[in-house]
Amino acid sequence: MFTGGGPVWESLVSAGVRVGVIGAGGRMGSTVCAAVSNASDMELVAAVDPAAAGTPAIPGGPTIVADLDALADARAEIAVDFTVAGAAVANAKRCAEMGLHVVIGTTGIGDAELRELRAAFPGDGLGCVVAPNFAIGAVLMMRFAEIAAPWFETAEIIELHHDSKIDAPSGTAMRTAERMAAVSSEWAADPTKVHTLPEARGGSGPAGIRIHSVRLRGLVAHQEVLLGTTGQTLSIRHDSYDRESFMPGVLLAVREVANRPGLTVGLDSLLGL
Repeated sequence: MFTGGGPVWESLVSAGVRVGVIGAGGRMGSTVCAAVSNASDMELVAAVDPAAAGTPAIPGGPTIVADLDALADARAEIAVDFTVAGAAVANAKRCAEMGLHVVIGTTGIGDAELRELRAAFPGDGLGCVVAPNFAIGAVLMMRFAEIAAPWFETAEIIELHHDSKIDAPSGTAMRTAERMAAVSSEWAADPTKVHTLPEARGGSGPAGIRIHSVRLRGLVAHQEVLLGTTGQTLSIRHDSYDRESFMPGVLLAVREVANRPGLTVGLDSLLGL
């Protein structure tokens, strides 16, 4: 029995899906711990983070430990991972070996990592949900941009994040560009001939759609898609001002992952989009 929270933690929680959080000491991980604990249909039974081992995940909750084996010891059913891309894939493989469903919110997961996850979750029972952004408004923003793309010849994406984000561009920006490129191949060429300042035009993403990354203190997660055609422009913007904005999407994924064997990328199908 896992008793990391002090006096027999399992006796303190009500019936519900048993959830462990990996990366529990980070800003997103700690927010997830609180959200899971507050959900009436979930139990926070384990918290893993080598950098924060020995501290409580939440007041009165389980103590954070360093070893993933704590998930099995606590009889967790679902693991939620908010770490870094390389660690998240390795963690997911280990969770699959332990028979756990996995929800991954870590950014920077590319095609190679997704192939590894598909191999680890081949669709024979266990599910894995990977989402570049758990804010439901951001998912809708990507869908709206996808709908609009065929009606415009030019588009650029500006993503803005806090100053601790280590990857650029964001997974949300890349996924947005991929979806826009998939529905329209008619994009005008970049007219720029002279670069007074190198890289001033941002990075060239799928179909040549330019992506610009901003990193500033005070921001959380923001993205604007700008589309233009003759005589008109369209701006589609989403702003997350607090990490709480991601929690409804995270909890949705936790509730749905067991019903979706194999790998699911994005929240779209969970939302019926």
